[in-house]
Amino acid sequence: MRHHINKLILTALLLPGALYAQQVKKLDLNEAVALGISNSKNLKLSQNKIDEAVARLATVKDNALPSASASFLYNHAEIPTNTLSIGGANPIHLPKRADAFVGTVAVEELIYSGGKLKYAEESTRLLTEVALLDADKDKEEISYAVINTYYSLYKILQSKKVVAQNLEAIAGQLKQAQRFFEQGVVTKNDVLRFQLQQANVSLTDMEIENNRKVINYNLDILLGLDENTDIEISDPDNALKPVGTLGSYLDMAFSSRQELKQLDIQNRVADVNIKSVKANTLPTVGVGANLYYINPSGKFIPPADQFIMPITLGANISWNIGNLWTNKNKVSEARVQQKSIGLQKDILTDHVKTEINKNFQDYQLAISKIRVLETSIAQATENDKLLESKYKNNVASAIDRIDAETLLYQARINLEIAKADAGLAYYTLLKSTGKISQ
Repeated sequence: MRHHINKLILTALLLPGALYAQQVKKLDLNEAVALGISNSKNLKLSQNKIDEAVARLATVKDNALPSASASFLYNHAEIPTNTLSIGGANPIHLPKRADAFVGTVAVEELIYSGGKLKYAEESTRLLTEVALLDADKDKEEISYAVINTYYSLYKILQSKKVVAQNLEAIAGQLKQAQRFFEQGVVTKNDVLRFQLQQANVSLTDMEIENNRKVINYNLDILLGLDENTDIEISDPDNALKPVGTLGSYLDMAFSSRQELKQLDIQNRVADVNIKSVKANTLPTVGVGANLYYINPSGKFIPPADQFIMPITLGANISWNIGNLWTNKNKVSEARVQQKSIGLQKDILTDHVKTEINKNFQDYQLAISKIRVLETSIAQATENDKLLESKYKNNVASAIDRIDAETLLYQARINLEIAKADAGLAYYTLLKSTGKISQ
């Protein structure tokens, strides 16, 4: 019984730790991007804007439907002076009170308005396409944000691995130095130098771990995960992607960049707006039907022959002739607005060219850095082996040994970071073309 109670106490003590243990989620780059897109609050807002644009389009389409109205009026009159005498004619005697019921039903349909309803529908449909492109652009931005943060975490973890290897190597060197000191081969100063190196690298490891926690937290928020989730990432594909020509990336951007597509649509909207303004000079034609119910009998259900229900059919044509000479300035204003859109596209096109050229050159530079660093690692490795041998034979000092090892591990860290930077540079180049999902 005592043993059972002790197990319960132990379980109770361990339970809080189990409840608040760090969650671990393993994600590769594609899974992270998909999760970021599905949980993005910005994309949900973009979808809401699309729904709003679609609803607005439906409202504009409703304007083409006929309008109808109905009304029913009850009127009661008290007539205190109900005798009317005019000149020498016989007096007219009115009732002391009167009741009447009047009802109307009207239906009207606009047959022709110079095409303004058609232009309004076309303009709203085009603006719906703009909202869709906004959502596509937001999706690209979110994908890039996830990729950027994912690579940042990857660089930190790669640096952490190299530092761990460095600490392991330093521990071995420290044991060797202590053994040499005990044998009288080296001085106490050599041991202290290795201990100082171990402390400095340990501080670097602490800083890296702190940065890992910050980036991991940011990625949790970006992906919509619980803030306590520890993300375990898979190494992204760091194989160098083949570089196309600068012209091929520019062509891709001119056909895919959402902002350029939006300006093209805005130009079409402006063209529709000009047509709509011109339509102000045209007449409008409408038809309508009205049904009247007139019941002066005072009774809700009147006797026969004491009410009338006339039906009228009509057509109307209206034409604001003044627009023939006042509308030309409105057309000129609409054309100036359209020209402004064309100028905006020219400016954006130049910006796209410079952006893609920079990202193209940056990616080529990142590839070149990897090749140089791979060469430097081979050199640093050879130098480290040489100094290790010299130190064991008491030909090189501890400082020389430490410097060689430091150079080697720094070169390894630089290479891992350069590979990650090259991968990110490639996605940055794709983002500037508007096709980061390629």
